[in-house]
Amino acid sequence: MTYLLDTSVLIDTLNDRRGRAALLEELLLQDHSLGCCSVNVTEVFAGMRPTEQARTEELLNSLDYYEITWAVAKHAGLLKRDWARKGITLSVSDVTIAAVALANSLVLLTDNMKHYPMRDLQLHRLP
Repeated sequence: MTYLLDTSVLIDTLNDRRGRAALLEELLLQDHSLGCCSVNVTEVFAGMRPTEQARTEELLNSLDYYEITWAVAKHAGLLKRDWARKGITLSVSDVTIAAVALANSLVLLTDNMKHYPMRDLQLHRLP
């Protein structure tokens, strides 16, 4: 199984919080794959301190990388629009991460369940 990591999971891993590094290591030992996309890279680098760059790049470069294609971007926009029509405001970042996961049949590893209400999105829930 391949997991797309939500940005919060990456940040917790880099900051050695909530046992996320151990969880990711366990998933790798179970022969699962871990991935990210440009949204994750952008969000992580936006909050990174200069002294954290080497470690951050090492982690991100160790992950499978999923492109944001035209089709994924379109799907993200439609997700945002459709949920807004239901009265639920989702961020562009979150709908894009969801669209990447959906387009590539990935399981999204997240602790932000309310950010991902899509029924067809496979989620691995974290506390």
